[in-house]
Amino acid sequence: MIPVPALMALGQLVPGLLRWVGSDKAADVADQAVAVARQVTGADDDNAALAALQSSPELLLQYQQAMNTVLLAQLDAECRQLESVNATMRSEAASADPYVRRARPTFLYAMALTWTAQTLGLIAAVLLQPSLGAALLQAAADLTTLWGIALTVVGVAVKARSDDKARALGQDVPTALQSVSQVFKRR
Repeated sequence: MIPVPALMALGQLVPGLLRWVGSDKAADVADQAVAVARQVTGADDDNAALAALQSSPELLLQYQQAMNTVLLAQLDAECRQLESVNATMRSEAASADPYVRRARPTFLYAMALTWTAQTLGLIAAVLLQPSLGAALLQAAADLTTLWGIALTVVGVAVKARSDDKARALGQDVPTALQSVSQVFKRR
């Protein structure tokens, strides 16, 4: 099975698997889930294993119990990774060096200032030299890749900080796929 469909199919049997859909661990978790399904059912084929789990409550219970171990291991690995990231951020925040302590916010402020200056400069240049408008707009468009990279960094920083605040308040943080699905549900 392909990772996401495997997780979706097996996630109906073990809802804890759905947490990994859309994550960078999706393929790894799907491979483990399929391997455990084959082991529990004795099937050689992914679809046969799924069918056996769906038709036998005893096999399904064995599968769910076996998957608890896999899910706990994945959650433990994620916790260790988050602890490492948080330790890094705490050490940056506690640093005696002002540059280290303020590097992330400084980057965000620099991005905002640069974006504003470029946009206002482009508008002024087009207004002052309308004949150069097409060339100026093309020059700005050529910066799209650079701005895309920089804005991705900003987006990740803002999203991570928002998620940290939500977790601190005890709220569940949706995965990327859950967030996208909510957008489509509203329409």
